[in-house]
Amino acid sequence: MKLKNPFLAKSTRQFFEEANTTTSLTTFQKIHAYIYLKWAYLYIRLGTGEHRLVKLFLPLISLFNNLVENKKPDKKAISFADTYHGKVITNQSAKQLVQLNQKIELRDLEKIVPYKAARDIVMNNPDQIAVIDCPCRMARKNPCTPVDVCLIIGEPFVSFTLEHHPTKSRKITAEEAEEILVQEHKRGHVHHAFFKDAMLNRFYAICNCCSCCCGAMQAQRNGTPMLASSGYICRIDIEKCIGCGVCIKKCQFDAIAREKKKKIVINYQKCMGCGACISSCKAGALSLEKDIKKGEPLEILKLLDEAAVTKH
Repeated sequence: MKLKNPFLAKSTRQFFEEANTTTSLTTFQKIHAYIYLKWAYLYIRLGTGEHRLVKLFLPLISLFNNLVENKKPDKKAISFADTYHGKVITNQSAKQLVQLNQKIELRDLEKIVPYKAARDIVMNNPDQIAVIDCPCRMARKNPCTPVDVCLIIGEPFVSFTLEHHPTKSRKITAEEAEEILVQEHKRGHVHHAFFKDAMLNRFYAICNCCSCCCGAMQAQRNGTPMLASSGYICRIDIEKCIGCGVCIKKCQFDAIAREKKKKIVINYQKCMGCGACISSCKAGALSLEKDIKKGEPLEILKLLDEAAVTKH
């Protein structure tokens, strides 16, 4: 798919030029990517069922899902969740992702991103960062605020976002991105590193999600496993716990509850290890602990060190 049309936006041409270097992408996926990037707000409103015309589009959505849920030569089915998903990451891991200043190419991270597709971290110009009004929050009638909390990282995604959504996005520094992460963490929101097949089969954004607005969290509750655990679980020190219940309100996954005698308990099946509850515990009774059953954490600096050792 060669695009030499001078009337196309520069960022669009750049996106398709890079897409053409990703040999695994089909023409359908490239067109899908353009639609997703160009009309992100309509796309998400339809996907979350918030658009008033969603019933009219249901047959088209069904057709789209049939196209997406195809089968690869090895006969392993590819589900919608395999093509579009988020990896829960801790606040520290999220900060590391926005502080990068070198080109990165990490492929096929199956143990970290446990999906059949879209699990690469390939970052060109990772110091290029844009913040965009969250499409999920913008789709809701009474969204959580602030809405400008979604971080787009690296090229060609940043240029495309800035050129096609000039009133809803702006370029920011790594320091500004880190501050957004800090404030969203304080609000109890969850950092997700998002991957999408149409986004060149790789990581492209950090979303800061709340269970009331986030489309992926909504899908997760409805049985579509779009989110992977951070690789951590929350542990509670009963002797330190004072039973205040603040952590219950902070948990976006309903993984913390109160039993008889005000005892706080954690549902380890539901816990995604985001760490949003940790800083809310004034008694210091909560902590994160790695759990191999939950997969491996996305620790970008550790991955880079391991890649360097393997290379040499």
